[in-house]
Order: sequence, then structure tokens, then C-alpha cells
Amino acid sequence: VQLQASGGGLVQAGGSLRLSCAASGIIFSVSTMAWYRQAPGKQRELVAAITGGGSTYADSVKARFTIFRDNAKNMVYLRMNSLKPEDTAVYYCNAGSYGLRYWGQGTQVTVSS
Repeated sequence: VQLQASGGGLVQAGGSLRLSCAASGIIFSVSTMAWYRQAPGKQRELVAAITGGGSTYADSVKARFTIFRDNAKNMVYLRMNSLKPEDTAVYYCNAGSYGLRYWGQGTQVTVSS
């Protein structure tokens, strides 16, 4: 299983970024896909998750972030708007499939004030 995340970078507060994650080695269409993040000195936290039935978000990102998927391309995305300095973290793509969870490498998002 491979999860390849990309799209991170440096952005000013109020700006936008779109993260992408390319998945392989899983039956993507039935997998729960998610984005987590980990800021320095903090625990990794769930940002957003999406299944075939819908999506869920951390309270801190609701109305600013959108998770969506393209099952035809085995891709999951995280659109991040109105970014804040507290969104600075390493963002990780995660896949849940048949009781197992897989992690991709992280992509750094840095939001300057």
C-alpha cells in the first residue's frame, strides 16, 4: 500500500492550499480516507475523513476545509481555505481498509501570520 501526499507549502494567513494524496494497493472505493495533522509538540489529530456516505471534520477546520475524493483516480484531496497560523503542521494521508490503517508520508503546511 502506498499513499503519496503532496501539495504542502508556505502560505500567508488567509490563503489557500490543496493537498493531494494518491493511493495504490487498496480497494480505494471502499476505503475510508482521511487527513491527519501533527503540529510540533502536539499529538496527531484527525482533520477530516470521507467515506462513501459522507465526510466529517474537526471543529477547528469546519467551514474552511473540504475533503473530497475521486474514486476513478484513487485520489483524495483536502482543500484548505482561510488558513490560520495554527493550521501549521505536517499533514498525513490515511487510509482505512478492511480493518487496517495505512499512513503516507507527511507534507508540511506552514502558515505565516
